[in-house]
Amino acid sequence: MTTQDTKIKYRRLDKEEISLDLFAGFERRQEVTKCWRKEDGRWVVKDIAFVDQWSQDEYRFLVRCLVGTICHGGMVCGAFLGDVLKGFVSVEGEKIGSRGQYMDLTSLHVSLDLRGNGVGTALFQRAAAWARQQGAEKLYISGHSAVETQAFYRAMGCVEAEEYQKKHTELEPCDCQLEYRL
Repeated sequence: MTTQDTKIKYRRLDKEEISLDLFAGFERRQEVTKCWRKEDGRWVVKDIAFVDQWSQDEYRFLVRCLVGTICHGGMVCGAFLGDVLKGFVSVEGEKIGSRGQYMDLTSLHVSLDLRGNGVGTALFQRAAAWARQQGAEKLYISGHSAVETQAFYRAMGCVEAEEYQKKHTELEPCDCQLEYRL
């Protein structure tokens, strides 16, 4: 299946439409076998196996976060197959970093059934365009350390962040801290 076959439509979401029901056709599942870790100042791949699949509580938390993003001037964009959400990206409205150079890309997820079809790339490009319009120099991404996730961000042109954001490193110490120049 390609994105041409699926006729994906992309649009910004309003806070009123973000609810648990919105995620009824979305499957957040990732079987992880290898992850990046920084050891002695070098990035290495480690055999770390687990299944990352969101619970109902995690979806409830996600709904609160996405509504909060919009309420605080940020952007949430969805990728829809018909009326079914199959991917989304969010960028916070507040600039961060020592000079306010970053806008924080806080989520980018594609449903298991549509990964590898360009949906993630299209969502990333929309996030970057929006952040650029807001006057940011870079996107900041605290990205899952799974090898596949990091390969996606590297393919987008992301590099290790010059300036790590403490709130991200404390919340998710195993994430890779990345940036993307706009």
